[in-house]
Amino acid sequence: MSDDYDLDSGPDPASLAASAPEVGVGAGADADREPVFAVGIGPGNPEYLTPRGERAIREVDVVVGFETVVDFVAEAVGADTEVLTCGYRDEAETLAAFADRVADGASGTAVLMGDPNHSGYQFVGKVQAAVDAPVRVIPGVSSLQIAASRARTPMEASTFVTLHKSGSIDADLRRLRADAGERHLLVLPRPFDWMPEDVAGDLLDAGAPPSLDALVFERLTHDDESVTRTTLADLAGADVGDGDSRFSDLSVLVVRAP
Repeated sequence: MSDDYDLDSGPDPASLAASAPEVGVGAGADADREPVFAVGIGPGNPEYLTPRGERAIREVDVVVGFETVVDFVAEAVGADTEVLTCGYRDEAETLAAFADRVADGASGTAVLMGDPNHSGYQFVGKVQAAVDAPVRVIPGVSSLQIAASRARTPMEASTFVTLHKSGSIDADLRRLRADAGERHLLVLPRPFDWMPEDVAGDLLDAGAPPSLDALVFERLTHDDESVTRTTLADLAGADVGDGDSRFSDLSVLVVRAP
């Protein structure tokens, strides 16, 4: 990777990912260079992987991503494709190895959960910083979109916030507090310090109506998908303390406006 960064003080790699629009085919200096793809794999159910995303995984020389993400799309990976997996501790080292393969002429794809546009811009930015090639995002279906469908909360009438990222989330929490009770809230919690119970408690402290309907969706589209239907007050009261949560790390919180 390039320069070091501290997600608490910046720069946030998501800012790099959002710093300029992609250069389209046949336009600009990067038009003739082979792009690296950043593919959203959906909520982890292979049926929600788009055909374009699947092709970008199957037809490249090397695929990189977190081990848990790559496992979901293992069957889509080409027989001759090299797979580089990482966790948080060896993320930079693995992306550097991926960048070396791309620099040597390999075609490459990075895989991310859901849709990169909803919660994956930090990883997109890290990939973009690592490789000397244009990065092209292939959107996917997000658990957020599934949750909005299940809860019948139109996106245009909702405020979406992802807390599932490193660094400060103060601005995101302010948005939720400002819109609670006025707009539907769609929230991707952060394991495990900002889980659904924590968000509910914060909203109540900010004056949100206790009676607002709250739904917590877990493992959407999987065989063990579940939903907890409650109120904001009862959800906040379910906090078990000590940083624990009754919900899994694959959760989406929806707070419906009246």
